Amino acid sequence: MVAALLAFAVPAVAQTAPGPVGQPSGQWREQIYWVPYTNQGQTYLLYTRVCRPPGEAPARVVVVAHGTPPSTGERATMTPLSCESEAAQWFLGRGFAIVASMRVSYGSTGGPIIDSLYECDRGPRDYARNSMITASQIAATIDYAATLPFVRPTGMVVVGVSAGGIGSVAYDSMPHPRVTAIIDFAGGHGGHYRNTPNSNCQPEQLAVAAGSLARGATTPMLWIYAANDSYFNPQIAASMYAAYTQNGGTAQFYQLGPFGEDGHRLFTGRGGSAIWGPLVERYLATRPTQ
Repeated sequence: MVAALLAFAVPAVAQTAPGPVGQPSGQWREQIYWVPYTNQGQTYLLYTRVCRPPGEAPARVVVVAHGTPPSTGERATMTPLSCESEAAQWFLGRGFAIVASMRVSYGSTGGPIIDSLYECDRGPRDYARNSMITASQIAATIDYAATLPFVRPTGMVVVGVSAGGIGSVAYDSMPHPRVTAIIDFAGGHGGHYRNTPNSNCQPEQLAVAAGSLARGATTPMLWIYAANDSYFNPQIAASMYAAYTQNGGTAQFYQLGPFGEDGHRLFTGRGGSAIWGPLVERYLATRPTQ
């Protein structure tokens, strides 16, 4: 297994120190930052895109946590959320700054795969442990973002998508004094098992993980899924939500109708913000801004 993980390691972009690269550019003052993250004594630098709204007043921050592709080989091609994307534009238009990191082994961050899960037939998968690795990288991104002079260090929002979504659920179980709102879009793991849509590896273990992560949760969340999600169908989503709430977690749960060809792309898909935007807006209105 170790040999397999090393074989799939993604080469990192050369970078020796945390901090910004170049100068802000374009309408959204886009800039790349290298964010330090330490795991088991090893420090990595997360390749992170920052987009800023108009104006000079310190902005609230939205930290976006990405998903995991079915094929390990696809990790190297991934990039952070674009400032020009519809999802980013929705938040930028409301005065939020976007901070989107690539986790270890993804995209230009590179490095070994530290969030791997053993084969599906080797016993119960520990999706909670895997999600906590994602959560620890969300935490590192938030801690770094709080040091930037053009953002507000409190009242932050976390938006997690797919594996980043269940990672955001895990993050809620950690101390997070800077964050007041956490949103899970299509959260889960194990989807597209063997690269097959509507096939999931041990979906019952997702409910086990949700129940486990709920026990430390402190912030009421927003969960959004679509009916035609080819990774996590309505039954999987509902079972996760039931386990989460039965074990002390609090969340507004929306199981929406079909979206496009695959509801898993609701957050990033064209026209998606017209559907999820009002839900997010209402949720954010209920959460503290400091």
